[in-house]
Amino acid sequence: MFDSLSEETQLIVMVIGIAILFILVSLNTKRNKGKLYDRKKRNFKRNYYTKKKEK
Repeated sequence: MFDSLSEETQLIVMVIGIAILFILVSLNTKRNKGKLYDRKKRNFKRNYYTKKKEK
């Protein structure tokens, strides 16, 4: 697939691909941390009963 491209172009494409993957992983990590730390004071028992009452 990349055989038709020059070595320099292949290197540039690989670096860009790795950079895009790094950015996606960073954004996903940030989103997951937000979900984890934005809970109500991270008290599982209270959160459980609050959600149970809402249902």
